[in-house]
Amino acid sequence: MGLLPIRIRFQNHCSTQLLCASYHCIPNSRHFSQILSNNKNLSKCLPFTLRTHKSVVRALATESASPPAAKMVKAIRVHELGGPEVLKWEDVEVGEPKEGEVRVKNKAIGLNFVDVYFRKGVYKAATVPYTPGVEACGVVTAVGPGLTGRQVGDLVAYAGQPMGSYAEEQILPANRIVPVPPSIDPTVAASLLLKGMTAQFLLRSCFKVEPGHTVLVHAAAGGVGSLLCQWANALGATVIGTVSTKEKAAQAKEDGCHHVIIYKEEDFVARVKEITSDNGVEVVYDSVGKDTFEGSLACLKTRGYMVSFGQSSGAPDPVPLSTIAVKSLFLTRPRLFNYAVTRDELLEMAGEVFGNVQSGVLRVRVNHTYPLSQAAQAHEDLENRKTSGSVVLIP
Repeated sequence: MGLLPIRIRFQNHCSTQLLCASYHCIPNSRHFSQILSNNKNLSKCLPFTLRTHKSVVRALATESASPPAAKMVKAIRVHELGGPEVLKWEDVEVGEPKEGEVRVKNKAIGLNFVDVYFRKGVYKAATVPYTPGVEACGVVTAVGPGLTGRQVGDLVAYAGQPMGSYAEEQILPANRIVPVPPSIDPTVAASLLLKGMTAQFLLRSCFKVEPGHTVLVHAAAGGVGSLLCQWANALGATVIGTVSTKEKAAQAKEDGCHHVIIYKEEDFVARVKEITSDNGVEVVYDSVGKDTFEGSLACLKTRGYMVSFGQSSGAPDPVPLSTIAVKSLFLTRPRLFNYAVTRDELLEMAGEVFGNVQSGVLRVRVNHTYPLSQAAQAHEDLENRKTSGSVVLIP
């Protein structure tokens, strides 16, 4: 256990220290009486009280303990940029939460295309090596000093910053986690929060979808695309979705697409013009990028909104302003982090997402689960468009 210091504070604010081998060796009343007889200044000590015929003696005893040893957990680490093969399964340390932090044991981890962007270097990680992942759901196992409103055992989820969810346990800022309703399974929460909040700000803030609007959603059977189609339909819009296969077309139909285009079999621009009687759509939600960008602009009506929120096929070519000036188009490349800056914004967005799941507006499709140790295979399947709906990693 180590030596136990008993610090004695005198009336003149000076102090001295006695050392005991353990709590069992802390001097008792008789011992302190002997000490007092030799030094009359030992009468102002804390915290335990010994009453004698002349004074109250208080001794402050604190155990000299070493900091707790760091806990070792498994995590995925990236030491260099590249393909799925750079995702390594390793031991990492996770310490104790500091002020304003919590430690969370992850039950399920969301896989998102942004994880691929960081792995390839499209987006820059703050440091290399790093632990990827920006979405998870788990149980709080420790809270930092003085933290209120969170407690051990809480089921929570987070999405966005900080990166590092591909781990069995992680430290998180308490102001970035949200409570998960008891009716929502952790696997669903982990697959939903980032994608659901993305769908929320795309439909409610970037362009406010209303009854009578016609919207075009690329990758309509993907994790975000599936939610966009369901939500836009519930808002009263006519939804057109593009997919790559007949199987995905069937899913998109179930998710609320009124018109589904298999882009490998037909020209989506010509088909959209046919569906809209050459009028075009109010808004395009494009997460594909290079392969669809120019066609998406062509699908818009005058003063339409081009919302480019991903680039799974690569970055689009530069667009001259004169291109969007022809129809006075609006072009935006939004990121979730800029729409959930404050705690209130985060809670409002997450609350609306969870509420729509509970009410049945949104049905979450967790079509694929992988062990966390097989994250490389999950990345490969996602990039090769072998997945649909949401993909979850299980620690």
